Amino acid sequence: MQADSVKRAVCAALSTGMALTLAACGGGGSGSMSTTPPGAQTGNVPLVISDDSSDDWATIGVKILSIALTPQGGGAPVTVFTAPTPAPMVNLEELDQIGEILGNVSVPVGTYTGATVTISGNPGDVALVVSADPEAGFAAAAGSTIPSSQIQIQGTQGSSGSLTVPVNVKFASPLVVTTSANNALDLEFDLSHPAFIVGHSPPGAGMTLWAVNFKGPVRHRPIADIAHLVLRHMYGSVSAVASDNTSITITRDLPTIPVVSPETPTPTSQSLVVLADATNGTLFYDLDAKTATKITNFSAEASSLVGKYARIAARYQENGTLVAVRVWTSSSFNTVWLSPEGHVLHADAATNVLTILNESGKPVPVTVDANTEFFFRTPQNAQADATPIATGTGFLASKNLVRGFKVHVSAVDPLATPLVAQTIDIESAVYSGRISAANSVGFTDTRQFATAADDYTVSLSYISSMTANGKDSSGNAVTGFKYWDFAYPTQATTGANATADFVAATNGGVNFGGTVGSLSAWGVSSAIWGDPANPTGWSAPWTILMPTPVPLGAVATGYANNAFTMTVAGGTMPATVDVSTTSGSATLVYQVDRSNGVVSVSPVDITASAGLTTLTNGLTAATPVKVYGTPQSDGTLKAYVLVYFTGTTMPNN
Repeated sequence: MQADSVKRAVCAALSTGMALTLAACGGGGSGSMSTTPPGAQTGNVPLVISDDSSDDWATIGVKILSIALTPQGGGAPVTVFTAPTPAPMVNLEELDQIGEILGNVSVPVGTYTGATVTISGNPGDVALVVSADPEAGFAAAAGSTIPSSQIQIQGTQGSSGSLTVPVNVKFASPLVVTTSANNALDLEFDLSHPAFIVGHSPPGAGMTLWAVNFKGPVRHRPIADIAHLVLRHMYGSVSAVASDNTSITITRDLPTIPVVSPETPTPTSQSLVVLADATNGTLFYDLDAKTATKITNFSAEASSLVGKYARIAARYQENGTLVAVRVWTSSSFNTVWLSPEGHVLHADAATNVLTILNESGKPVPVTVDANTEFFFRTPQNAQADATPIATGTGFLASKNLVRGFKVHVSAVDPLATPLVAQTIDIESAVYSGRISAANSVGFTDTRQFATAADDYTVSLSYISSMTANGKDSSGNAVTGFKYWDFAYPTQATTGANATADFVAATNGGVNFGGTVGSLSAWGVSSAIWGDPANPTGWSAPWTILMPTPVPLGAVATGYANNAFTMTVAGGTMPATVDVSTTSGSATLVYQVDRSNGVVSVSPVDITASAGLTTLTNGLTAATPVKVYGTPQSDGTLKAYVLVYFTGTTMPNN
């Protein structure tokens, strides 16, 4: 698998479609948040769950039961979220570098160094639906639902019917909660992590077992600035309009998961206040009247708004208030919902049809016409966030919108067939693939898919060296392009030499000969629109050097001196794999074993002598291995993740 990834405070942002009701957010509900002792000072913390996406899955559904923060220096964990009963299922695929806001979380003032995320681990509590167009050779049929009997959840605790998986997440940097700051916390599920979902085909069984491992793929993703958070569109029913017409109050409604037709709201008891943009204007769409206007307050709509359903694209201001960029309203929830949201599955410039993989994993075709407006979500810049970056079909023809982008489409008429896009919100723009031709001004991304029409070769410039680009691990402001290795998100390379270092890091190759040939660097690049380096196109603020896709292999010569050699299917010659045992940057090693019909995924700590002995004994000649790493300039493969297979398991490619 490859990666194609809060109101001033959030009761719990858990991902797409979660029906959460937290008592501390006002009103009673079936979800809850721990209470704070009388007199104790608290701070507001935007708490976000996000993901880093995967091409192969349309749905990765999980049930998150609770989240608790770990105080620095010891002490009882502070529970900040408890799910309602029964816990709703979350499709992690819909949160690709974006967050969903649900309410307010008050956290005792102090410093926290980690969190425990508790996930439900009973059969059926993890749902897997394959993408409508997975990568070639994927071990399950396109669009199929994996039976729960073929999903084995790793690391469960407790008794049958009450199984859970506690996942301890160490923060990349401590979370310091004060009474005066908005300290956002994002816990990210890395869906592209090689050890997250591993397929196994037992000999002669005729079916694949899927091991789901949460320990390792869940990590802390630092948020440098709350105003830069890209939020999912939120749904709700309008309960009030402010007396001065500057804001509306909505009671949060969430789509029903799995999706039903017509779609119905799952009500919560959380209320949110959303301001109109008094300076730049908010785009207001009345879907019943089929009108679109720009407003600076809600005075013209006030008499008819209460009781209607709304879908809102909002942004945070630095003071934590929510401001509406665009608002869609209707008397029918199905009407405000019936605009596809998801990753772009196909972008066909020949027919001007965009296919979106929606909430339920189904492909939805949408026609782009001469009037379709494209927006790029830029919450930190109010004017840019509300201004279309392009209009019409030419945007597709120039590969400015490609497979893998995360979008939310609004249709001219949600009930029409075919759907015609009125607006397309690009929530995250991500190019990925083989990196080539890197130089001082940019590089080329080349990506090939199972559907050849989705292939692209795109030249990306780096952002300007003067463009603000977050902060480093020490809290220092960063400008210009940055990059980091997949396994070390806190060790970004920044500064004046970042581009030169990136060129050096991506010019290597490892040669297996045969039909595999030489493999070069692979990466995932975020893109932003309109940077001074490219005012009318996309530029890359950062790139993650991802593991280059390497076919399934076998050990040729065993592990010695931090290396071993391997051959791969389709290759004619072995290549050397370098393994790091250095604490903090060690190769992530997993032993995958199938014995007596049970699959287990066991992490191996090779920074310890016992773990290194286990690895040495495991990497004997002919042992099946899957290596995820980056080709180096000396022709070796630097392993970030190493998976070796024991027992009767026959790994998938």
